[in-house]
Amino acid sequence: MNRVEQYLNAAERTNTRRSYDSAIRHFEIEWGGLLPSTVDNVAQYLAEHAESLSLNTLKHRLAALSRWHQDHGFPDPTKDPKIRLVLKGIRTLHPAQEKRAKPLEVEILQSICHWLEEATACALKRGDNATVLKHTRDRALVLLGFWRGFRSDELINLRVECIEIKPEEGMTCFLPRSKGDRQLEGREYSCPALSRLCPIEAVQAWLAFSTLTEGPLFRKINRWGHLSDSGLAAGSIVPILRQLFLRAGVANSEVFSSHSLRRGFANWARLSGWDIRELMNYVGWRDVKTAMRYLDGADEDLKARFERGLEKVLPLSIKASQKIVPKLPAIPEIPVCIIEVSIQLVPFNNKKENGKSRALRNITQSCLTRFQAQQIDREGCFYRISVPTPTEDVLDDCLYTLLDELHQLADAGQCFLEAYCRDPVSGKQWE
Repeated sequence: MNRVEQYLNAAERTNTRRSYDSAIRHFEIEWGGLLPSTVDNVAQYLAEHAESLSLNTLKHRLAALSRWHQDHGFPDPTKDPKIRLVLKGIRTLHPAQEKRAKPLEVEILQSICHWLEEATACALKRGDNATVLKHTRDRALVLLGFWRGFRSDELINLRVECIEIKPEEGMTCFLPRSKGDRQLEGREYSCPALSRLCPIEAVQAWLAFSTLTEGPLFRKINRWGHLSDSGLAAGSIVPILRQLFLRAGVANSEVFSSHSLRRGFANWARLSGWDIRELMNYVGWRDVKTAMRYLDGADEDLKARFERGLEKVLPLSIKASQKIVPKLPAIPEIPVCIIEVSIQLVPFNNKKENGKSRALRNITQSCLTRFQAQQIDREGCFYRISVPTPTEDVLDDCLYTLLDELHQLADAGQCFLEAYCRDPVSGKQWE
């Protein structure tokens, strides 16, 4: 490898390079796609994985394909407008709520640290240095991760020689790289010493007991209490935290992750009156949207603002007897008829079973859901729907309209359809 290649490889993160290689391998080997690819081929790849992969994963696969075509001098099919429309359609038909880690509350943090202190004292009494070392490391990791709002990659990249501690004042640490530092400029982070749950005291205790003077701050510890020369892997932080929370008696420990420390601090700072810009500067967020994703719960000031506005228009001094309560007319009840719906789909081309699945999904999502449909068989052929029936004519019109829609969606999905609606009480049938 010449020096140019060496610098080019250093410019791209190892994790990014590894994940792109995995994405290309999935497209070319596991799925059987051809490289260089075409717009239609990429669109077909997205469509066939729309149900099994998240939208973010699909976007990552597109980024990998885009990089491959650019690196090899081919036109990039991922930038075609058709690909954007396919992604938009996937987002429409497969909406998914983003999964977020549960924020760690300060009260839970306090109980975890209390358990660690007691467990460390017991281990010292019985001479179990391996357990003392592990608990001391975990306490420093949790407290520093929380009060500094560090991600797991930032925690594992901390080095002893890049840390400066001023007892009872605070600590500064330099990170040469992190996930948010796209230009690899490095950044210095500071953290104050606190009167309780102090991260500075916890890091000092860890350094004193481990006798570390250089290298990674947080390391693996084996059963005999020997420290590894290398730092913890990013993927090991979540198992360490969950095992710790479980042993400390935290309920639902499996819902916490390394991001729980960062989100927990963000929510604590918001409730403590921090300005959003101040919080962004402290944690290292460059985008307001990114910062807002970490903030949970209702704004405590929001209720107060609403109440002040109501007080100007409707003062609470008005007595209850003086309030005018309008009498609303009674809402007539509309009878509901339970109807059974039978759906049998057969693809135009018997080899394309995925087209049948898409057609059935579109039918259930576009037509049946508005009637509060309940599937009554495993194959998805029979459903029970609730149809408002003020008159028999309205019921007839509603069901015939539904059947027309079912046939249109089946045709769009290139499937033959046999469908009927049936009233199980009267035995009447609509086809």
